[in-house]
Amino acid sequence: MELKEKLLSSFMAFEERVDVHSELHDVRTAAIKNFENKGFPTKKEESWKYTSLNAILKNDFSVFPKTENAIQYSDVKKYFLHEIDTYKVVFVDGVFSSHLSSTTHDGIDVCLMSSALNKPKYKMIIDTYFNQIASKDESLTSLNTAFANEGAYINIPKSKVADKPIEIMYFSTGSETALLVQPRNLVIVGENSHVQIIERHQSLNENPVLTNSVTEIFAQKRAIVDYYKIQNDNLEANLIDNTYVSQKQESHVSVHTFSFGGNLTRNNLNFYHFGERLTSTLNGITIIGENQHVDHYTLVNHATPNCESFQDYKGIFNDRSTGVFNGKVYVEREAQKTNAFQKSNNILLSDKATINAKPQLEIFADDVKCSHGCTIGQLDETAMFYMQQRGIPKKEAKALLMYAFSNAVIENIKIPELKQRITTIIANKLGVKIGFDL
Repeated sequence: MELKEKLLSSFMAFEERVDVHSELHDVRTAAIKNFENKGFPTKKEESWKYTSLNAILKNDFSVFPKTENAIQYSDVKKYFLHEIDTYKVVFVDGVFSSHLSSTTHDGIDVCLMSSALNKPKYKMIIDTYFNQIASKDESLTSLNTAFANEGAYINIPKSKVADKPIEIMYFSTGSETALLVQPRNLVIVGENSHVQIIERHQSLNENPVLTNSVTEIFAQKRAIVDYYKIQNDNLEANLIDNTYVSQKQESHVSVHTFSFGGNLTRNNLNFYHFGERLTSTLNGITIIGENQHVDHYTLVNHATPNCESFQDYKGIFNDRSTGVFNGKVYVEREAQKTNAFQKSNNILLSDKATINAKPQLEIFADDVKCSHGCTIGQLDETAMFYMQQRGIPKKEAKALLMYAFSNAVIENIKIPELKQRITTIIANKLGVKIGFDL
């Protein structure tokens, strides 16, 4: 049975397993109908022109894990930011792990999506926010909505600062021959509030896994959100990450994406503006090799005046790896005084590596500052020669140049311990072993 047919036949069984109110039932039903009509995206769609899911969908994915698998903290400690104290929301094969998690309801809510979806006390919040900014048209987002039940629910009330970072961790044990998981995250940050969030999906063995994740982020007036996505998975792991951000006036939201591993990674990152004098920041570093594929698809919809957006994506591609950057800035007629900046810089280390870059501007306002650019090239041989002439071995000189190339994005990391981790990963990816692995 094809995966699409398996999912459609599993939908009714899923609905029988979850206790939902009628409004959510209607949302799920509309979503599964949209997925049924559209199916999985293909390369015939412009936004998926350079990314094919055909090889992945041939796997016989389990839709629901058959058994719960307990893992010990010592087995996965290295994946956490254990140097500092953090809140943790941890899932194993899509199931919440209480003994690995550290949640709270003390002043802020860091807990489970299933609780928010199914408990009456959260009904008003769910009616207000759930599935409000996520696309109703995109087929994979609709698929996630149809099966939405578990994930992280984070609600930072008005004028609160989360006293420590929040880690959202999804582990796949490989107990299934192949597993499909569909986490759903909802993040609400109130007026004048601040939160730092780290998200990671990690396979613990080589069995294929497909993660179709959706995250909705709502930043109210003057809220500050720093969101970090670490993608450094095994070569049989596939991730489709759909993130939707709603910003109100004077808010600052930054999403930093670090793509270092996995078989196929697709990041759909969408920002929508609903107030003036706000700032959106989208940063990314991609370092891959072998036959890995990373696709960044970004949209910033400037709908209000006096707003700023900054996109800076760096890519280093080796072997037969392929990269895609499809970034779009849309400036509506009312969005005067917009300042939008977008760039994608890429280095190809192999003649067989490929990058497809398509920066786009659609501007309907006449008083704006908007720019976009893309570069694709190799390492500077003159700089390499200069460094070798001064006693730096070729391997280290090459690594230093690539690290310097990535440094502008690294400097934007606001959690020192995370910055050290990312620096270490990059050094290891570039062949210079320092510190610890992650």
